[in-house]
Amino acid sequence: MKLIAALLLTLVSLAAQAAPWREVSSPDLARDMAPGWNLGNSLEAIGGETAWGNARTTKPLIQAVKAAGFKSIRIPLSWKQYTDAQGRIKPEWMARVTEVVGWAREAGLIVMINIHWDGGWMQPTARHQDEVNRRLASYWTQIAEHFKDHDEGLLFAGTNEVMVEGDYGKPTAEYVRAQNSFNQTFVTTVRATGGHNPRRHLIVQGFNTNIDHTVDFAVLPTDPTPQRLMMEVHYYDPYEFTLNNEGKVWQWGRIATDIKAAASWGGESHADKQFDRMKTHFIAKGVPVILGEYGAVARPSEPGNARYRAYWNAYITRSAHQRGLVPVYWDNGVFNKPEGFAIFDRATGKVLDAGLLQAIVGAIATR
Repeated sequence: MKLIAALLLTLVSLAAQAAPWREVSSPDLARDMAPGWNLGNSLEAIGGETAWGNARTTKPLIQAVKAAGFKSIRIPLSWKQYTDAQGRIKPEWMARVTEVVGWAREAGLIVMINIHWDGGWMQPTARHQDEVNRRLASYWTQIAEHFKDHDEGLLFAGTNEVMVEGDYGKPTAEYVRAQNSFNQTFVTTVRATGGHNPRRHLIVQGFNTNIDHTVDFAVLPTDPTPQRLMMEVHYYDPYEFTLNNEGKVWQWGRIATDIKAAASWGGESHADKQFDRMKTHFIAKGVPVILGEYGAVARPSEPGNARYRAYWNAYITRSAHQRGLVPVYWDNGVFNKPEGFAIFDRATGKVLDAGLLQAIVGAIATR
């Protein structure tokens, strides 16, 4: 197995070296990335790629994503569970990540890879800060050196939703200092590796990828390479409609007909305002913004919900894109269940929700 993994790594590495680097600023690259799609609950699953219920990722799935009209793919990743006692990433796992990245680049998708939740070790506290930075530096040194010859269509995103486990409130100064240090460690580490990495496009995150916290507290890391940084936030407002699958809110926006079935906040104007803030604070200053996750769960017990869900996704996609953000839809592979976000059948690549797909892709195509 190790010999096969090493051979695969060599072959993919040689293919990557054949791809010429295209000099393009982050703002220009971002204009080619919308809409994007998340390969969620797969390669970041704790316990193995299929541990959270999804089929093993295949090349036909990735090709289907591209054929459906998506321009970029975000691949959430776990690393800690695939390291040895010395913290070295196992070659078999590096080979698997390389394989999926290769399929995506071959299909013509711009690719984002990260360190996702990964078991929750990235706690932004003074107590954990040094150890987290040490591990971040170790992992990103290995990842960056491995992918150093890949072209500009492979982006690194340092972290994910960094927060103190269970604390969704306003971050303390301690939390902010720690999380900003994680962003700096990521950038410094990647830039110090070879190949194309000194000029690679890098994505850093605001605290818990929350727009309010990002605007209020994010400090862009020092980067020796100009115009190669992007900022990432996520959007799931209003929570009652998008994520609370046990609640009674199943309508949204101006088209809602039942006030009791709709949240009292988080409508169209709220979304516009939030994305305007990201445009003002980052995009207008030359820092593109990746809307790395957004979506609303399915509510099969409310058949009429599909209309509101499609409307929410279309509106959020369009509003974000019009203001220069790159919307990347969150797909967890679950279909027609209360926790579901799926567009595609993970085993076959078949489109499961054509209406939702059209809402997202069409929101940009008809702009």
